[in-house]
Amino acid sequence: MMNLGTRIAGVAAAAAIAWAGQASAQPAADTIAAIRARGQVICGVSVNAPGFALPDSRGEFRGLDVDTCRAVAAALLGDATKIRFVPNTTQQRFTMLQSGEIDLLVRNTTWTLARESQLGLAFAGINFYDGQGFMVRRSSGVTSARQLDGATVCVQPGTTTELNLADYFRTNRMRFTPVVIEQAEEIRAAFVAGRCDAYTNDASSLASFRATRTTDANDFVLLPEIISKEPLGPAVRKGDWKWFDLVRWTLYAQIAAEELGVTSANVEEMARTSTNPDIQRLLGRTGDLGRSLGVDNDWAVRVIRQVGNYAEMYERNITPIGIPRGVNNLWNNGGLHYAPPIR
Repeated sequence: MMNLGTRIAGVAAAAAIAWAGQASAQPAADTIAAIRARGQVICGVSVNAPGFALPDSRGEFRGLDVDTCRAVAAALLGDATKIRFVPNTTQQRFTMLQSGEIDLLVRNTTWTLARESQLGLAFAGINFYDGQGFMVRRSSGVTSARQLDGATVCVQPGTTTELNLADYFRTNRMRFTPVVIEQAEEIRAAFVAGRCDAYTNDASSLASFRATRTTDANDFVLLPEIISKEPLGPAVRKGDWKWFDLVRWTLYAQIAAEELGVTSANVEEMARTSTNPDIQRLLGRTGDLGRSLGVDNDWAVRVIRQVGNYAEMYERNITPIGIPRGVNNLWNNGGLHYAPPIR
């Protein structure tokens, strides 16, 4: 006769399976339909990240993350300007995406296992390969992160940066005192004012901070150590896979366009005259790939014409703040960017 414990376990397992079946049967939110109904994409971006997301003198957001958002609007709605940007902090960003307050999060956010497995998010690609570094004042004489034993370090809370910092010092048996400040402007002001010996963040963020210093940029040194891998890219809610597919393949279309030599200046001509099968498929002249994504077949033409290929986005936003392409080059030019076949 089955003992009571076994029977209870069996009932619990059956209930769990039934609950999982009911949960999986629930229809996923149709983000694409909601966006079309409202007529704009709502995209979460950084509050103040030169090169990635920063309002210009007219109050219009500019940057690599901003352009990534605009490209999706061009693909879905046909117009890269049909978008509303919602600046958010590191503490707010995931809750805003989970709750549906934003459709898409593109704000220097690192793709990690925990964020996908625990937060219900799905990363649709990588628009910038980064890594965490340290910045110090030149007058400190520090030339290596290994010289920071006992230092005070400015860091933002609720980030992979904070975790990497603790891991690095523990692994190297060094001590440090964190100075935890949430807002980017406040943490940078604290570093400049001398409240901490070092400032740690993604190397791109540190470089963009230094690039904005008009009179004292040379007073700050970016140390050579990169202590982590920080693949940054767009995130959406799990479950709405048609929306996920469109965001993912919009980014890949821009990377593929660079590789194929398709730019905002020549995309119309390429669409008319190119006999390259890869270009014909990318630009919707053969196949039915756009419709499989839920958009017109010339969706990539709109993206490239209005926003550009990946190189154009990079040169417009990242090159001016002094960060070379490096690992953000294409795979056939010594970098890591690589688009799966668009066919």
